[in-house]
Amino acid sequence: MINIMNSDFNNIKSTLDATDLQLLATLQADASISNIALADKLRLSAATCLRRTKRLLQEGWIEKQVAILSSDKLGQLMGHSVTALIEVSLDKQGEELLQAFETRAVQETAVQQCWRVSPGPDFMLVVQVPDMPAYLAFTQRLLTQDANVRNVKAFFSVKRAKFGTQITLPTP
Repeated sequence: MINIMNSDFNNIKSTLDATDLQLLATLQADASISNIALADKLRLSAATCLRRTKRLLQEGWIEKQVAILSSDKLGQLMGHSVTALIEVSLDKQGEELLQAFETRAVQETAVQQCWRVSPGPDFMLVVQVPDMPAYLAFTQRLLTQDANVRNVKAFFSVKRAKFGTQITLPTP
């Protein structure tokens, strides 16, 4: 068993056993798997499998289950799309100012990921917009109008070689 303590769970001690880790690994690879197929794969009863999955959701081990869309196919359908990786440096880094920018960034639908980083820039954003006019509108809303934004450096994707969401889990 692996004992994990995390303050995000209000200091409640949670234990993951080998079956929990297998369940998490399987769901990471394919969250669309039916409970019956998942139970068969893990050699559990369907009821036990469902109970464990619900517990992992309730305890926050699974944040959410989503469908990951193909940006390439959607870009072809819509005519184009722009993915930008943006470094943002703020002039002042007080906690309130960092939190204010972070709050505004995560409210933007174009922002797929927002990371507070160190050293270097204060934030890294992954942004997906349909075209350059949409990118310009996005930068004016989030970056240009914020007097505390000191520096912005954008990198535009020409090809996505890999995109993953899986976290390496300890082996039981």
